[in-house]
Amino acid sequence: MNETKVGDVTVTRIVETHGPIMPTGAFFPTMPQEAWDQHQDQLIPEHLDADGLVLAAMQTWLVRSEGRTILIDTAVGNNKDRPAVEGWNHQNVDYLGRLAEAGVRPEDVDLVVNTHLHVDHIGWNTRLADGEWVPTFPNATYLMPAVDFHFWNPANNPAVEGGVNQNAFADSIAPVHAAGQVQLWEDTHRIDGGLLLEAAPGHTPGHAVVKLESGGDRALFAGDIVHTPLQLEFRDHSSCFCEDPVQAGHTRRRLLSWAEDVNALLLPAHLDGR
Repeated sequence: MNETKVGDVTVTRIVETHGPIMPTGAFFPTMPQEAWDQHQDQLIPEHLDADGLVLAAMQTWLVRSEGRTILIDTAVGNNKDRPAVEGWNHQNVDYLGRLAEAGVRPEDVDLVVNTHLHVDHIGWNTRLADGEWVPTFPNATYLMPAVDFHFWNPANNPAVEGGVNQNAFADSIAPVHAAGQVQLWEDTHRIDGGLLLEAAPGHTPGHAVVKLESGGDRALFAGDIVHTPLQLEFRDHSSCFCEDPVQAGHTRRRLLSWAEDVNALLLPAHLDGR
């Protein structure tokens, strides 16, 4: 866990897990191997291991802004049936304990922001209680992109049940919606005076980022526009998990250019902070 200030806003990293995901060539099909080879000294050991596996963190950004406690993305979750990813299948980690270390109980959370509805960004939306999936954060509003809400619903798109998001809508989205805690949004959504949600499609149809401006400082909660620092230089290369790799590249270039222009702190969803 580490903490930083952006103007008057406090940002704390809550790490669920960190470890290898998959080989570079599988994760980034169009990225030339020479790029990995030439930048190994910058990538190892935080972002790439000696066997050529990309390392990634599953984590949440805990944001304290204008008196509210906000979580940006909720990682993988416990007890979830995830047949596509062995390491996530029926996981059991002390994520809530790490939130408690940061001074946050589930009932303290005012707002949950899911930048998109991939399985590794929505897991702690719910927890298992007496055999039922219930909202983990009972007093929170959950902000979800409307486009992703409809896209990842198996009733609208049966194909999603055959991929990495299998079971995710049923156990991590539908129960929160049934509880009346979901607020859907499109295009942009103003969270408060300093926090703005903005559509950033490509990785998923409804993928979004959060822009923060406070006291003259700026930050970009970048979601999954970046999965490795190598993409900061090689911006046209998208991950194998991007629904529209070309659009994801356009979005990446646009937002990284904005971050450079305004000197914004870049806070991607999966880069390690150790």
